[in-house]
Amino acid sequence: MKWYSDRFGKQVYITHHAMQRADARNIPLNTLQDLIETGQEKWKDQSHGWIHKFYPERNDNLICAAVQKKDAIIIKTIMHHWEEAPE
Repeated sequence: MKWYSDRFGKQVYITHHAMQRADARNIPLNTLQDLIETGQEKWKDQSHGWIHKFYPERNDNLICAAVQKKDAIIIKTIMHHWEEAPE
């Protein structure tokens, strides 16, 4: 699965593992696309980070994608009930 991100100006690829996690957590593709385009970013380094967002209609917030940013955005996994670690 892939699509183009206007936000990042790159293709977005979803790993098989991330698709399984999204399916298990009832997170549809349009929510994943919205998460990548409008979620808050937190970067561990220049290429590894998290994109997260609160969705008021869900009771398992925050939704978070662990991503790698290089020539493309690669969604490695999808989490829910995510909590941002203090800095």
